[in-house]
Amino acid sequence: MNAFNNLGRLIFPITFIVFGLFHFMNANVMADYVVPAYMPAKVILVYLTGAGLVLGGLSMYLGKYDKLGATLLALFMLLVVLMVHLPGAMGGGEGAQTSMSMLLKDLGLMGGCMMYAHYVAKDRSIIG
Repeated sequence: MNAFNNLGRLIFPITFIVFGLFHFMNANVMADYVVPAYMPAKVILVYLTGAGLVLGGLSMYLGKYDKLGATLLALFMLLVVLMVHLPGAMGGGEGAQTSMSMLLKDLGLMGGCMMYAHYVAKDRSIIG
């Protein structure tokens, strides 16, 4: 069972690293289609969130500041759910089902980050 848990600890952060890299590869597209219209400096926000995703994933993968990284990623996922996916899911229309799927995916990732921070994180130097 220990090998199973260790494998999960190594696989889980890959999601955030890859999503973060996607932010750098498709910044303009993401700024136009994902970032809400009321947000300023859309492309800059895409790059900042991409960096946060990569850094958070790396912190969990490397085990350095991993509790902080997982906690900040959970908070980020909550903000994405509330500011991006929830309005789309409640808006109806063709994109509502896709928005609801993305909302549920991000809720699951948020829960995973919270469990990682509580049960798995090794470096508790910043957040006890």
